[in-house]
Amino acid sequence: MDQLKVASQKFISGYKKDTPASLKLIDVYLVYILITGILQFVYMVLAGTFPYNAFLGGFISTVGSFVLASNLRIQTNLENKDEFKTISPERAFADFVVCNILLHLFCINFLG
Repeated sequence: MDQLKVASQKFISGYKKDTPASLKLIDVYLVYILITGILQFVYMVLAGTFPYNAFLGGFISTVGSFVLASNLRIQTNLENKDEFKTISPERAFADFVVCNILLHLFCINFLG
């Protein structure tokens, strides 16, 4: 148990020290989306699946947003600069915004 505590403290201190503020902001957004998806799933289990299209539209929206934000984090991370030589952070953000608009138009259309 002490090893777990030491490892988690080392991880947290390294994260605070080495992670840029822009990636921390994306991480906060990822945690928010994850919690939203979990709450939607728990609500569906507890309340039922009557408006099933509404649940699917919302859940697909959270999963898709999480995937797109993860891609944004990967592409804007300075440690991955060699893999994404042709993609600037501004281009990655523009791709994120355009894909999010398309995703949410699909989800709204799915609701009927």
